[in-house]
Amino acid sequence: MASTTTILGIILVGIVTVIGGILFLRLHAFVALVLGAIFVGLLTPASSVERWSLEKAAVAFQPAAPGEAPQRVDFNGPINQDTPLQVVRFSTQTGHHEPIGTLAVEESGKSAVFHPEAIGTTIRADDLVVRSSAVATANRLSGQTVGERVATGFGSTCAKIGILIALASIVGKCLLDSGAADRIVRSALGVLGQRGAGGAFLGSGFLLGIPVFFDTVFYLMIPLGKAMRMRTGGNYLLYVLCIVAGASMAHSLVPPTPGPLFVAGELGVDLGAMILAGSIVGTFTAGFGYLYASVLNRFRDLPLRETAEFSLAELETLSQKDESELPGLWVSLMPIVLPVVLISGLTVVNTFQLQLPKTVHSTLETLGNKNIALLLSAGIALATVAWQKRTSLKELGGSIEQSLASGGVIILITAGGGAFGQVLQQTGVAGLIKDLPDASPALIVTLAFLITAAVRTAQGSGTVAMITAVGILSGLATSGNLPFHPVYLALAIGCGSKPIAWMNDSGFWVIAKMSGMTESEALKYVTPMSCMMGLVGLIVVVIGVSVFPMA
Repeated sequence: MASTTTILGIILVGIVTVIGGILFLRLHAFVALVLGAIFVGLLTPASSVERWSLEKAAVAFQPAAPGEAPQRVDFNGPINQDTPLQVVRFSTQTGHHEPIGTLAVEESGKSAVFHPEAIGTTIRADDLVVRSSAVATANRLSGQTVGERVATGFGSTCAKIGILIALASIVGKCLLDSGAADRIVRSALGVLGQRGAGGAFLGSGFLLGIPVFFDTVFYLMIPLGKAMRMRTGGNYLLYVLCIVAGASMAHSLVPPTPGPLFVAGELGVDLGAMILAGSIVGTFTAGFGYLYASVLNRFRDLPLRETAEFSLAELETLSQKDESELPGLWVSLMPIVLPVVLISGLTVVNTFQLQLPKTVHSTLETLGNKNIALLLSAGIALATVAWQKRTSLKELGGSIEQSLASGGVIILITAGGGAFGQVLQQTGVAGLIKDLPDASPALIVTLAFLITAAVRTAQGSGTVAMITAVGILSGLATSGNLPFHPVYLALAIGCGSKPIAWMNDSGFWVIAKMSGMTESEALKYVTPMSCMMGLVGLIVVVIGVSVFPMA
């Protein structure tokens, strides 16, 4: 098996390939991630791949006192008595894990008796207890080519998130085409008025940032922010920063946006739990962003400038658009609210083991499935476009095609990241962090935050940073030894994707160019806010994991 130095060297090669490919070679993120996965896979010994596969299937145990005869082991949880278990040990002679005996599970399911293949053999703490089929699976995986292992990681990630991202893309496009997104923002402005316009932009940005990608949300909302500036004659900096604060935090914390969706899947976090927890932490971080924007707006003024996307004349026309052309508020909100309610509702029922009639529970399990919930949402969004625009089926098909083209790129990047993350895990990186569960929960989530922030600062993309970080850290959650609920690890990674937004981030340029900010203004106003929101999120996560770990 690979040494610690070798593992760290392999991981460094992979990270440098991804970051260097994006920054210096100007490669597409998908290509850089797949190249990183191939290089890591080539350098990883077959024994490490075999060990990783066996550890995934291993049963946690504690050997009894060495002097006992026959030797017994205790399990962390009950095991079916009929389950055939083998004990395997790494052999330096063959370079593989070899069986050293079997375990006979006792009737209680909490312990077993060891039957060695050779007299005098005893179980050690570094041995692995696995089901018999796991040995054959590990041997087969370690014998695969690098291309096969990368493709397996790519395919398994697509199976988890591909449908969700595609449907979320359709929902987002339909919200724009039907005018539903415009309706949500205008309704918020109508309720809160001009004095509460900052809060309206913040809340609308956060809500729209759940199914719609950040760049698209900003593209949608910045004309409304400019139009509001023309009405009020001021507070433009407040409007811009509130849009950024709301949309960017939802983008990092609340599925089905790709980053948090992927992280939740890799850490085994229920999607409903991620939505609920991400919304709670996002409320604190976005709230801080609002306070930051409000204070800064008192001392700094951002002038309204002409940009290539919208002339001031076009903005004035937009601000006077008749609201009768827009769909109703409840119809506009339905594609966003419905999947959140269905998925989160199923999570609440399962978490608290609520007793419901069988038919009700069965229906909720079907509708609360993440793919079904998003499919219903997409159906409502499409129906809204068809009704509002009176479009033909051909025109509607064209709109779907555009959204899927955009979503397809995100699926490729995310699945490429999944392949990269899986081969990173196969290096044995989990062994380097196996002692972390003995550290304080606050230290673990802080480390997750710092790893993500370092990758984000280096290469710019928050989504790529989250994918890379979870590839390194997912072993903590899958080992079953994490002293707190893995949702906190997911939240720390999401918050770590905020620092530091600067010139290597495409979102930085979207904000600067479309709002009319100069580069120096964006660095002075946007970059500090994103960093501080990330830190506020980390503080909230640290408090939560320390007070209410949900282990």
